[in-house]
Amino acid sequence: MSNLSTTSDEILDCARSLIVAGGYNGFSYADIAEAVGIRKASIHHHFPSKVDLVRTLVARYRGEAVAGLSKLELQASDPLDQLRFYLGYWEACIADANAPFCVCALLASQLPVLPEPIGLEVRAHFRSLSKWLTAVLERGAQNGQLKLTNTPHAEAEAFMATVHGAMLSARAYGDAKAFVVATGPLLQRLAQNRP
Repeated sequence: MSNLSTTSDEILDCARSLIVAGGYNGFSYADIAEAVGIRKASIHHHFPSKVDLVRTLVARYRGEAVAGLSKLELQASDPLDQLRFYLGYWEACIADANAPFCVCALLASQLPVLPEPIGLEVRAHFRSLSKWLTAVLERGAQNGQLKLTNTPHAEAEAFMATVHGAMLSARAYGDAKAFVVATGPLLQRLAQNRP
């Protein structure tokens, strides 16, 4: 990896941490320059504007999410296990505080004030995650592993809302266990047919 891409990655990683800590308007290039140990001009060299930086960050985050879901599908073919692994991923991230909040969920709460290019990336993340969850729930319902009370798409949207709401609860209470308290009943309901 060249120094150029290493610096770019450091900038993106730093921006991600700052967004999770304080949102889109909660950081500046000066904050990144200080944290990474470079000049603001160097950041502008990689990302001419904050919009470019955050749009690139969200696009990279989306790519990581797609890769992570693909890897999850290789680890488990059972739809209920896939949902458990997905929730387990977030539970671990929240517990060890390495990524305690979905960047796109946080940015979605700020959509009214975000520049449109970033909003487009955030919405694309939600559509992609909804599509994956819909497919998992549909497969689970078809093989009798999951009991849905609504269409797979509606269940996927409710699942996403529960997960992101549980992240908020964990953050509000300062307690990672709040995530499990909120998401546990969701899996129990979906798995009614399972021993």
